[in-house]
Amino acid sequence: MSDYRIDEGMEVTLHFTLKLEDGTVVDTTKDKTPATFQMGDGNLPPGFEHPLKGMTDGENGTFEIAPEHAFGQHNPQNIQRMKRDVFDDEEPEVGTVMSFADANGDELPGVISEIEENMVVVDFNHPLAGRTLTFEVEILGVKPATTH
Repeated sequence: MSDYRIDEGMEVTLHFTLKLEDGTVVDTTKDKTPATFQMGDGNLPPGFEHPLKGMTDGENGTFEIAPEHAFGQHNPQNIQRMKRDVFDDEEPEVGTVMSFADANGDELPGVISEIEENMVVVDFNHPLAGRTLTFEVEILGVKPATTH
């Protein structure tokens, strides 16, 4: 048992499972390598970090994370209509995730949600936006993060 509890500046190793409202597993580390991150490093949205504070190794927890603390609400302004000829030779298909460049030239994933004769509708919302998620954790290790 560690003397350390999860807080800012701690390195945390844990197994997690992320589920949708209906129990569908979205992501899990159970059958893989556990996840290791530093509290506050931006790897986890704050809504996922906050309930972990004060936990220590050997503890388990199940937390319900509301959309505004997870991946945000679904925003209609994140749905864009684009001319079909933007897609060059690619044949867009509904449900396909494609990468687009934003104004800064950064990559932005979008999901093709509708195809019309001359237009393609692309949804840039996070696929889990608007969803309440269940975050199950098993804390494996807590230690002060080492800075290089």
